[in-house]
Amino acid sequence: MIVTFLFYELLKYLNTPNLMFSTVSIVTSFLAATLTMLRSSYYALGYASNDIVLIILWVMASIKDPSYFPVVVNFMIFFLNDMYGFISWKKREAKIEEKIEIG
Repeated sequence: MIVTFLFYELLKYLNTPNLMFSTVSIVTSFLAATLTMLRSSYYALGYASNDIVLIILWVMASIKDPSYFPVVVNFMIFFLNDMYGFISWKKREAKIEEKIEIG
């Protein structure tokens, strides 16, 4: 909560457009980094959530200036990559649990 509030105030001070989405992006990014540090398989869902927020932000920017559209495509690819990472990690966890139960 403290980090969110501090970044909200900083972004507000800097006159950041789409302040709420930008703040949510900070929150999801912070969450993803925390889950990565904790070596949780859910880290990829945190990054995927952040990708969705960034896709929304860049779509909004692309409406004003279509030259930003390639950035939207970039974050869509990041989203797919993060989902692939999550699915792969979960499959690996299942295999390890299976070996533990057998072994």
